Amino acid sequence: MATTTIKDVCSYLESLAPRSYQENYDNSGLIVGNPHAAVTGVLVTLDCLENIIDEAVAARCNLVVAHHPIVFKGLKRITGQNYVERTIIKAIKNDIAIFAIHTNLDNVEWGVNKRIADQLGLTHTKVLAPKSNVLLKLTVFVPAQHKNGVINALHEAGAGNIGNYSHCSFQLLGEGTFLPNEQANPNIGKRGELERVSEVRVELILPEASKQAVLGALFRSHPYEEVAYYLSRLENEHQQVGSGMVGDLPQPVEPFEFLNSLKTKMGASVVRHTKVGTNNISRVALCGGSGSFLLPQAIAAGAQVFISADFKYHEFFDAEDKIVIADIGHYESEQFTKQLLAEVLSKKFTTFATTFSKTTTNPISYL
Repeated sequence: MATTTIKDVCSYLESLAPRSYQENYDNSGLIVGNPHAAVTGVLVTLDCLENIIDEAVAARCNLVVAHHPIVFKGLKRITGQNYVERTIIKAIKNDIAIFAIHTNLDNVEWGVNKRIADQLGLTHTKVLAPKSNVLLKLTVFVPAQHKNGVINALHEAGAGNIGNYSHCSFQLLGEGTFLPNEQANPNIGKRGELERVSEVRVELILPEASKQAVLGALFRSHPYEEVAYYLSRLENEHQQVGSGMVGDLPQPVEPFEFLNSLKTKMGASVVRHTKVGTNNISRVALCGGSGSFLLPQAIAAGAQVFISADFKYHEFFDAEDKIVIADIGHYESEQFTKQLLAEVLSKKFTTFATTFSKTTTNPISYL
């Protein structure tokens, strides 16, 4: 049986939550460690701190998979002057690799926010604020007799999926012309002779994260020595990628009953909320971590409550009695991410143990 390397684990996670989906301020990916080292065990955590490295050593895990990156900004020196530097030093001394999967995991449909929605029992969920500029359109010209083989290869590589529909493409029959020079090795036609070929113009949409796989499939399946194609970036929103989530409760719930249930289901010590009205809660918007920037989208989506964390005092006024803001705390909103990652890794890799950290890294305490 082949040895699983740290790179294998990181590549798998990034195939599910591509780094191209992270926000521009983020630092997801392998932060510390040798990607070619064999994995002895994986410890999953929300934050990677010094005590998490200690826990990894005790559990004989040489890879820590964390939601939050321990390094957000560049380090000019590592002398142990703060918890970030001390954590990095301890990880290196103990040959512990650190991998972070942060806003890219927030922004995939199955990720952090879906786990919160499932915890609350929401149905008919969808991304609250879909991302734009993460879709590409591939246009390629294929000899008519090779059309089906090329298109099928592109579909298998991840092109042509739009929402709940797969195998989507546009095809237009026309004529292509080319003249091979003396250095060419044409599959169709002869050197020095103008060739006219019945070709199909094929257009498909693909996520930017699938670009390399799709282009690889194109070059392998296309018969021409020189493939005529071009890629265009689209402003269209990717409905399965983006911030937050919105969904429906199975049945309407009285506001304070909902807030008490929220507190219990999310293990929150405190729920900071705006004024509660008399209307029942039936539609819920949410965002793990700091989500105040999504308040306008939550209101526009028709939600009666918006669950997130890290709201500042004046931001609560922005609700303007249009929605109930429920701030449950940053750690509390994302704590179930550990179980999510442990489940994903355990299903894929069976040659080593994957466990989630038993250490509570929440820096905030409540009286």
